[in-house]
Amino acid sequence: MDTTTTQAFKGQLLDMRERLLAQIAQQRGGPKSRAEVAAEHFARSEDATAQVNTARDLEFALNEHETAELSAIDAALERLSAGTYGHCTDCDATIPPARLSVAPEAMRCIACQETFERHAS
Repeated sequence: MDTTTTQAFKGQLLDMRERLLAQIAQQRGGPKSRAEVAAEHFARSEDATAQVNTARDLEFALNEHETAELSAIDAALERLSAGTYGHCTDCDATIPPARLSVAPEAMRCIACQETFERHAS
């Protein structure tokens, strides 16, 4: 992968990271953890227990998803720095630029990703 293409993907990843961090901060009302926000929200809640539990579970699921997304972006930036970006972490095949354009944080080629998802289910 040439330097121009690499820099374009790096810019895309940095933009994704910045947008995700801004989204997280906006949803939490600042640089608080989702657990802190949930604790504040539920400490004075007058809702039914089941409703509080459902909302809490949703808060934690969102946090897990955002954390995984941020981790994937950071891992892709590390692969860029290491010079391994664009190569499947499982089989070392070149990941097609079309796939990286859609999912610049992709760490696997499509075949390895499908295998991973089958085994993860």
